[in-house]
Amino acid sequence: MFSFLVSIFQSRQLRLLQLAMLSWSFLLCNSTYADDQILSQEAFIQEAFGTETPELSVLWVTKTIAERVEKILGHKPAQLRQRYWKGAHKTAWVLDEIGKEEPISAGFVVENGKIVAARVLVYRESRGGEIRYPVFLKQYIGAQLNSSGMLSHNIDGISGATLSVNAMSRMARVALLMDELSKEPAK
Repeated sequence: MFSFLVSIFQSRQLRLLQLAMLSWSFLLCNSTYADDQILSQEAFIQEAFGTETPELSVLWVTKTIAERVEKILGHKPAQLRQRYWKGAHKTAWVLDEIGKEEPISAGFVVENGKIVAARVLVYRESRGGEIRYPVFLKQYIGAQLNSSGMLSHNIDGISGATLSVNAMSRMARVALLMDELSKEPAK
């Protein structure tokens, strides 16, 4: 009789443990990447320039610049000035753009009008996080703006991450445009 009671108690504990594990796995599977910081801005800038971090520069977003950026993004730029880092021959840009519902923060390094590095810094969406991986990001290396303001080569999409891929491509185009504009004399 005693062993029967022990087995009932143990099976009840086992069921509770299974229920707890099932609840925990459900929470893990449905968790979002909410503010999943992949790389800090400081680490990105150090990656781009090494130990000789250049001073922060500012590109004022004039009406003309805002119109050009709006054509790329499909909406007005969020700020009146864009901060960036300018080295001897390259610039680094940290930009934000909405993926599906949340902003994605990404960094781009531009040298001689071409992207030489692309990194996702913070990913906040629940899906599409594959854009953070080097195998995806290396597609942007060497990209430049063509005469119609598009990237010079195609970027392969990721199934289930179309909006995140599109956001990254728009940010890449904005970084290239702003790099070009930062070299023009101030008017």
